[in-house]
Amino acid sequence: MNVATPVSPAAPVLNRQRFEPKRRSLTVLTIERVTPSMLRLVLGGDDLADFASAAPDDHVKLAVPGPDGTEERRDYTPRRFDAARRELTLDFALHEAGPATLWALNARPGDTLDVLGPRGSAVVEGAIAHWLLIGDETALPAIGRRIEEAAPQARITSLVAVTSAGEEQAFSTAATLEARWIHRPASALTDAAPFLKALETMALEPATYVWVAAEASVARAVRAYLTETRGVPLGWIKAAGYWVMGQADAHEKMG
Repeated sequence: MNVATPVSPAAPVLNRQRFEPKRRSLTVLTIERVTPSMLRLVLGGDDLADFASAAPDDHVKLAVPGPDGTEERRDYTPRRFDAARRELTLDFALHEAGPATLWALNARPGDTLDVLGPRGSAVVEGAIAHWLLIGDETALPAIGRRIEEAAPQARITSLVAVTSAGEEQAFSTAATLEARWIHRPASALTDAAPFLKALETMALEPATYVWVAAEASVARAVRAYLTETRGVPLGWIKAAGYWVMGQADAHEKMG
């Protein structure tokens, strides 16, 4: 089904907030396998007393040892932050074996980790009638956080690609949620076709804000399809390449 998108009201705006890029030393409190390929660590410490994260797709940098012993930094999404308990939750998608993933796999309660940032937040504000959240495993922390923090009146559709039904996650939310899952093999992480096929069957109502994050080539293809074929206005879509196949610590912003 190829349904054109009706004209939407004034586009949302990004309210950008800046924070002091502080380095914090945190302690691993708990470790949990959310799914076979998603590892969750809860970090705590008094350094979180002034921590701030206003948007679900914020990023902090983890300072971890690299193969040669030097410090390497990797971007991760704050999956959840509990200010009262001073606890920061991070999820690690285990689809690659970079330095941060290797550190997390070997972490034990009591280990310490330095976390920097976030430098700021981009809060989406406007008359949004419906959210469409699209991504792969690396986007699940941001997607899950937005779903769980959504207001009761919010309506959300999520479209997430994972390798099997065992990688699907359940979310607790006050919003109205329709969770759609795409199952594709690990060998197809850079294949946009499953997303495009799923989107062809979906109607896009007015005032739908689309958020996309996946491997860069996939995110580009999804964004191009939605804007060029389905007519989604540029002000109603935010897309990013959270990772780039074959490139360490690479990202791509697409607007």
